[in-house]
Amino acid sequence: MSDSVAGCTRPRTAVTEAEAEALVRGICFKTGPPRRLGVEVEWLVHELRNPRLPVTSRRLEAAYSALRTVPLSSALTVEPGGQLELSSPPATSLMECVATVSADLDAVRAVLRERGLTLVGLGHDPWHAPRRFLRRPRYDAMEACLDRTGPAGRAMMCTSASVQVCVDAGYEEPGPLGHVRRWWLAHHLGAVLVASFANSPLAGGLPTGWRSTRQLRWTQIGAARAGGPPLDTDPRGTWARHVLDAPVMCVRRDGGPWDVPDGLTFRRWTRSRTPRAPTGDDLDYHLTTLFPPVRPRGHLELRMIDAQPGDDGWIVPLAVTAALFDDPEATETAYRCVKPLAERTLDLPAPHNPLWRDAARHGLADRELRDAAVVCFTAALAALPRLGATADVTAAVSAYLDRYVLRGRCPADDLLDRPDGASRGPHRRDFRP
Repeated sequence: MSDSVAGCTRPRTAVTEAEAEALVRGICFKTGPPRRLGVEVEWLVHELRNPRLPVTSRRLEAAYSALRTVPLSSALTVEPGGQLELSSPPATSLMECVATVSADLDAVRAVLRERGLTLVGLGHDPWHAPRRFLRRPRYDAMEACLDRTGPAGRAMMCTSASVQVCVDAGYEEPGPLGHVRRWWLAHHLGAVLVASFANSPLAGGLPTGWRSTRQLRWTQIGAARAGGPPLDTDPRGTWARHVLDAPVMCVRRDGGPWDVPDGLTFRRWTRSRTPRAPTGDDLDYHLTTLFPPVRPRGHLELRMIDAQPGDDGWIVPLAVTAALFDDPEATETAYRCVKPLAERTLDLPAPHNPLWRDAARHGLADRELRDAAVVCFTAALAALPRLGATADVTAAVSAYLDRYVLRGRCPADDLLDRPDGASRGPHRRDFRP
């Protein structure tokens, strides 16, 4: 959601269909030893004293103006509904990434606290309806495009938040750290991560029937915009075809509102060259308008994890994911553990398959997902010291394993157990994809 491009100011040199496919193949997977790690943490911004009260646009703008003066190592961006996102620089170790983002979050929280605001780690706002804070051509076009598939797009834009973990694509060669294996693992382990960290069971103050309503929203947006490609042994080729066959969200203009074509794929755009010929810059922009659960951007961006409760809750999914992708022993364990889950996908791309839907709806109440999560978390715990994790980080992962995973629970269950109207009851809604 933070992928914004200011405008179309580059020279407009037309790109052909073959050139577009070659460009995507060349930039989507940068292979080599897994050495770098990153995290993007999104937060809802609520009133410090009463989070059920809406925050006015004037107060948000004042707070964000103050934040723009704060020196940060991470990139700070504002989402369409006023959510805040911190995107870490690439780190060479787990603890470097944790230290950088933790320091930046401390600085951000201090500024917000002075203004009576706070960061809240929830995957979906439990009380407030979608409301646009940013008015920019990109988001105007995005809203118009996503409205064609229903209200889920506005909810995703304005009331959702996540923890996105970025890992290297892996080696060119086969093996546990090879890019083909890591691509496959991301799409199957992803369901385990959805279930383990589901933290968005409410909307409009009522249970939705889903542990991860945020993941439900992505499913409702549709496979063309928010789905992955089929999985095979050529990730570059399948992703390139997926990109070219995905509908264009908008055709940008230097002035005035942007065009929002209906059903125009990028492939068809290269052939028709109307309303104008697409350029390499348009292709770059098109890539930022696709929201699969795993997005290849040279590295792999894992986008399926709900924002987590507490100031430091984001560290646990970061540490677990880093261990399962970058430690060869843990990676092999995770691969063998989730391999049987592949049957439940029915060979349908994520997240539009039964495995991912069950993960979002049931969390770790799904026995097979719980068993897989226990194995994966245990493997991650063993790997963390090898990755240089501190005792505090290892203890946080261990505590999460004990509190949630071993008990078949996730943070969403805590919210549903509350006696303040968030418990299961006769007013429960059942939102279907």
